[in-house]
Amino acid sequence: MPRSGLDPAAVVAAGADLADEVGFANLTMGLLAERVGVRTPSLYKHVGGQEDLNRRIAARALGEAADAVGGAALGHAGRDALAAAARAFRAFVLAHPGRYAATIGTEPAGPDDPLAVAGERLLGAFTAVLSGYEIPESDADHALRTLRSLCHGFATLQADNGFQWSSGIDESFDWLIAFTDRGLRATARRT
Repeated sequence: MPRSGLDPAAVVAAGADLADEVGFANLTMGLLAERVGVRTPSLYKHVGGQEDLNRRIAARALGEAADAVGGAALGHAGRDALAAAARAFRAFVLAHPGRYAATIGTEPAGPDDPLAVAGERLLGAFTAVLSGYEIPESDADHALRTLRSLCHGFATLQADNGFQWSSGIDESFDWLIAFTDRGLRATARRT
């Protein structure tokens, strides 16, 4: 009999929180069982195992990131939308480094996979940001990949304490936003 109050959503939420605390690479079914107060085999009533747990955490993280990015950019356009979305994404990764790490390299099983659905929502939020730049259709995928790479790279480096040599990290991030804005505007002018 499953423990009262424990269901798949609660198990995944606890797993995501634990991943943020101990690091995604260190998340195990045993640690999660201890966290939720059950024996490890009891978790299999709620998730199909470590891989299933990891995929569910990844889908949850992509959905949460999509909500953060989309909500921040809503009502803004151009550089303002870019700045709001980039800052929201960075804040999400810094607050949830473990669950965000679950999203890297995890591939959807198909178009209806919750992972694919959540990933499309996040891409949609970034696509909305780019709509204010009038990027040519032929460059849209490149612009999305560039934007994601810049935001992802900066945020994950910061989350992993990769900027040890100096202070002024916020100023560097503002510089990245300005740099990206100039590049996107130049791309739009090119056509």
